[in-house]
Amino acid sequence: MVPALIRDAFVGDVLYHLSRHRLFQHREDRQDFTIPTPPRSVGSIKSGSSSRSILEITTVAEPERPVDEESQLPRVDSEQVTIAICEPSEEQRPARQKILEVEEGDLAKQKEKAPVLQEITESRIVEWYGPNDPEDPQNWSIVKKSFITFQICLLTFSVYIGSAIYSPGIGGISDQFGVSSVAATLGLTLFVVGYGVGPMFLSPLSELPQIGRTTVYILSLALFVVLQVPTALAKNLGALLPLRFVAGFAGSPALATGGASLSDIWAPEYRAVVIGLWSVAGVGGPVLGPLVGGFATQGEDWTWTIWILLWMSGATLIFLMLFLPETSASALLYRRAARLRRITGNKRLKSEGEIEVEHMTVGDIAMMHLVRPFILMFIEPIVAFWNIYVALVYGILYIFIESFRVVFVETHGFNLGENGLAFLGIFVGSALTYAVYAPYALRVLKPHFVNNTFVPEMRLPIAIVGSVLLPISMFWFGWTSDAIVHWSVPIVASALFAAGTYMLFQAGVNYLADCYPRYVASVLAGNDFFRSMVGAAFPLFSTVFFHNLGVGPACSLLGGVAVLMLPIPWILYRYGARIRSWSKYAD
Repeated sequence: MVPALIRDAFVGDVLYHLSRHRLFQHREDRQDFTIPTPPRSVGSIKSGSSSRSILEITTVAEPERPVDEESQLPRVDSEQVTIAICEPSEEQRPARQKILEVEEGDLAKQKEKAPVLQEITESRIVEWYGPNDPEDPQNWSIVKKSFITFQICLLTFSVYIGSAIYSPGIGGISDQFGVSSVAATLGLTLFVVGYGVGPMFLSPLSELPQIGRTTVYILSLALFVVLQVPTALAKNLGALLPLRFVAGFAGSPALATGGASLSDIWAPEYRAVVIGLWSVAGVGGPVLGPLVGGFATQGEDWTWTIWILLWMSGATLIFLMLFLPETSASALLYRRAARLRRITGNKRLKSEGEIEVEHMTVGDIAMMHLVRPFILMFIEPIVAFWNIYVALVYGILYIFIESFRVVFVETHGFNLGENGLAFLGIFVGSALTYAVYAPYALRVLKPHFVNNTFVPEMRLPIAIVGSVLLPISMFWFGWTSDAIVHWSVPIVASALFAAGTYMLFQAGVNYLADCYPRYVASVLAGNDFFRSMVGAAFPLFSTVFFHNLGVGPACSLLGGVAVLMLPIPWILYRYGARIRSWSKYAD
């Protein structure tokens, strides 16, 4: 036996199957394994990342289990029936809706109309072996959860840095390929577009029990790593730009699904803290990218920004292949069901997620991940306003990255490496804000989760503070960027900008998830898509924008827009519950 952390990682799972289940064995593979008797209580069952209410449960007497004469392993009687129909997630809803429509006393008639119900009724549902099952991600140790959190943060950082690490090399690309700086900037823009579009197609794969999150992470990151080689060797812009787009597309699952992985293992009262830490890693990528890329370009040329990205993401890939376990409860239960089918010969042993996905149509999946995000984006006021607000903040972040060249290189005479150091103000501001936010989340928000008194609007007080800090930082940065003012003053302003944006991101994304728990995948996918499209567009005009208007007036214009957006968090804090009551999607 090996540690479950390694056994459930990508390499461990592959070796398990290649060795025909002789290496990296699970508890079901042991000769002395006996299938535990499932719980027989009506109330709530703990499964995966949440406690789900049982809507209906029917059991039969548990007969003595016979033993298979050939394998000497326990068998499960194929006629045993256990129905545990739980409150569905968005991914389960199309299949579950058929189940919930069944009326008491009319089961036989409805079986003909609802194949999924018939299959669940005739199958033995594979669940956790009780509330303390050590393979349930919610029951993992704090050390293991913390190590996995670190890996998700590392993965996010390794991909996110790929956007801004490119920016110091724009001048070199422009000179080498004989194109304008705007055309060279497309390499940054298309990368951001790629990781905005990618989650719409790749993230749904991580919800399939047959695939799981880790497989999607590893395979997409492997493609991301491979793509860096032809990118660094590209001989013209026509070859470079498509490679940058595909690389952003391939790297996108971690950026959209990392929060879901953390939710798999942490209880709701702790998620604000761990997802806040994950957000610091997300900010660190685009902020520290110019620092690394600046020294690389200054020491060698623009291709070294890509080579460094290759080395960093390649090392992360190897590390995660060895040590990142699967966290999706649906995928882990599917694998358990597959093992039980193999050792017992009972083909009716299936996990809930497996049955539900089998009965989802292509139309169900398309509606869930391609159509519904846009429906919610345009008809839900809460979603629409927060998408616009967060997209504005995201766009300003990327325009900030480009403005540093004008302020610190052209005005203060920094070289590319020193210009990268100026970005440390944003990173330090984010880290310090998290240091304040984490205790706030534990002291103020956690008790409401524990006592079941939490409402989504409790997320918004920090957004109100952040909405005030954002325009202040923009005016401060813009009007202190002249050469007569010491360079440290605008850097302090950038730290204040980081604090405001961090608060807005944390409050906004969590508020959307809280308001639309049934459609959280669609809402967050649409938010990611919308803000990425805006963030991708801003760098294209940033240099001209600051040159033509001047840094002070340009930042004042952005600050003025931020001032106009100030009422949004306050209005939602005051009237959000009423607005949600009008919606057929919000809870």
